[in-house]
Amino acid sequence: MAPQLRRLQIAVSGLGRMGARHANHFLHRTPRAELVAAFTPDPKELAWAKENLEPWGVKIYSDYDEMLKHTGLEAVCVATATTVHAEHTIKAIEAGKHVLCEKPLSTKLDISEQVLRVSKAHPNLKVMCGFSRRFDASYLAAHRAASSGSIGRPTILRSQTCDKYDPSGFFVAYAEFSGGIFVDCNIHDIDLALWFFSADKSPLPKLKSVMAVGVTALEPDLAKHGDVDNGVGVVEFHDGQIAYFYSSRMNAPGQHDTTEIIGTQGKLTVNANPTLSLTEAHTPNGISREIPQNYYERFQEAFVEEARQFADAVLDDKVVPVDMESSVEAVRIGVALQESLRSGKKLFFDRRGNQVEDGARAKL
Repeated sequence: MAPQLRRLQIAVSGLGRMGARHANHFLHRTPRAELVAAFTPDPKELAWAKENLEPWGVKIYSDYDEMLKHTGLEAVCVATATTVHAEHTIKAIEAGKHVLCEKPLSTKLDISEQVLRVSKAHPNLKVMCGFSRRFDASYLAAHRAASSGSIGRPTILRSQTCDKYDPSGFFVAYAEFSGGIFVDCNIHDIDLALWFFSADKSPLPKLKSVMAVGVTALEPDLAKHGDVDNGVGVVEFHDGQIAYFYSSRMNAPGQHDTTEIIGTQGKLTVNANPTLSLTEAHTPNGISREIPQNYYERFQEAFVEEARQFADAVLDDKVVPVDMESSVEAVRIGVALQESLRSGKKLFFDRRGNQVEDGARAKL
């Protein structure tokens, strides 16, 4: 008889839109993991869990600290509201659990740095921030190409995250907690810039300056949270690389992420022409195709692969695919872009990551 496969005993914290998806991924689509527990204080989420998780033997908790005491628990996937990502991650680490945390670690840089310090103090634990695009087949193929030197040194990156307009007002209310459009939406694009700009084994690029502008084209109420529904940011790095980011909450056809990596000898593009399938309709009105309507529809398989690779990293004692220093740097850049948007000023940083008053001092 073949030996029984050892499976990572994992829990999910938060069963909202993404938490429920993570729970299903670990429960049904991650062979090396076993979902044994879940936490949520929300009555609607509890009802969902009783119907969809309890029948599979998953223990449901309304107290996070009690869940961390679950017998045999080894790891936690933190998918709560962004405002408590850091708190739940730190508690899990200090309880001796490996952690996969939804992006971002926090909407605040100092709290993100605290998570990094706590994780470094527990080197035996695997702690990873879930930047899903790093697990998408197309982005992985592009990164392998960039790493091979096929386009020379990656020097310019243009990347966007554009969501379909949601007239319900959800993202207006969410703006109070999201950290702003650059932290909430463009954080993925920022992470891609850090990933691709270090694809040639260079150190993590050092932030030099940021400048951001935005408009509230459809939702003027965003202004009370210092946010916009369309934002453009430009980020300069000390070693001669530039990233351009665009985010939108009003892309009419559906969800459209795209990234262009321009190197000294060529360029790579990912998802320049989005499509949901290989089918196109050729009619008298022109050529049309369907595109994903939301982020999850586009990246569902990437989220599943993220779960699988996290389980592998823990069970096989491998380095996690997304390092914590990069995840903290993504928050630094996102927060700086949001500050530039709100202040109307270009911000400068020295090589140590400290904000300085002018560009001349930023050369330090």
